[in-house]
Amino acid sequence: MTQPSQPPALSRRLTLILATACGLIVANIYYAQPLAGEISRALGLSPQAAGLIVTMTQIGYGLGLLLIVPLGDLFENRGLTLCVMGVGIAALATAVLAHTVSLFLTAAVFIGLGSVAVQILVPYAAHLSAPALRGKAVGDVMSGLMLGIMLARPVSSLITHLSSWRMVFIISTLVMILLTLTLGYVLPVRRPAPGLRYRALMASIGSLAVHNLTLRRRALYHAALFGAFSLFWTVTPLLLTGPEFHLSQVGVALFAFAGVAGAIAAPIAGRVADRGLSKPATLFAMLAAGTAFLLTHIGDTGSHLKLGILVLAAILLDFGVTMNLVIGQRAIFALGEHYRSRLNGIYMATFFVGGAIGSALGGWAYAQGGWGLASLLGIALPAIALCYFASERPATE
Repeated sequence: MTQPSQPPALSRRLTLILATACGLIVANIYYAQPLAGEISRALGLSPQAAGLIVTMTQIGYGLGLLLIVPLGDLFENRGLTLCVMGVGIAALATAVLAHTVSLFLTAAVFIGLGSVAVQILVPYAAHLSAPALRGKAVGDVMSGLMLGIMLARPVSSLITHLSSWRMVFIISTLVMILLTLTLGYVLPVRRPAPGLRYRALMASIGSLAVHNLTLRRRALYHAALFGAFSLFWTVTPLLLTGPEFHLSQVGVALFAFAGVAGAIAAPIAGRVADRGLSKPATLFAMLAAGTAFLLTHIGDTGSHLKLGILVLAAILLDFGVTMNLVIGQRAIFALGEHYRSRLNGIYMATFFVGGAIGSALGGWAYAQGGWGLASLLGIALPAIALCYFASERPATE
């Protein structure tokens, strides 16, 4: 019982199941973003505090990245995943029934906490794959995750338009129950080798972050790019529903579907990394993110041309950010099998902070100087990453 298990190799069927699971689980973090106004009005939350609906979910997710995801290096992965998903199911059901602000915000924290199951599954896929195909495996699974991120907002907007915001959480609760049962049946056992106890495991996280240059670089690269991503998707709904474009929530939902095209970058990035082309692909990803914001300065605000350019920018930005994410994960997963979950937790937590900063900067910049100022900040973030990347030595992946 003390020996690490040797699960079967990652089959095409299991890859598809993991990709689907990652997309469905991660979507729970993003469903509430376009619904913050609807939910706050229903629960009596002031417009100024409506952002707490999203923030509390992010806090829960961030805590889970640091406190739960590293447990993948300590406990059997399938059982850990199912337990964490159980927390998410209970939280989603609570959100459905919540009629007070305090209860809903508490549920939001645990929705975020339960959603970190996705970051247990991604290194789990890396464990099941052969080293030469690890980038392909991670890229294929991450394509599902990115689809979940990009589809969650338009799907929740459309469901709310047709029914109510509570229906979004009802459907998600039922989907998570079915998914948990499915994963419990199909996932092979993967038990890590005996090693550290929990306290020592958590204490090692700081050492890994400080002493591992590849991890530190990759995490900071993506913090900048994910900050730009979060800025774009925080500000563009405000721009599109404003006096320049006058789009409805359905129109914003349709616009958000454009970003789905960027998900095709995940499997491409994995295969490119497997061929030893991580550095040129990283350069391309950073340039793509910066160029996306530059493109948005073409055309007159409110014109059909401008709207088309914004769609193109969304696709290019999402493509670059997804590519950089997968290349970064492939790089850190190659650093060591026995602390792969801890590396993933540090990586994700770092760029998640970058995303939160990007959202906050975007909202402030748009209020102060409109899209012009916000887009300049959007250009600056990948530019900072590019400057840091330029200092990378040849030995660093």
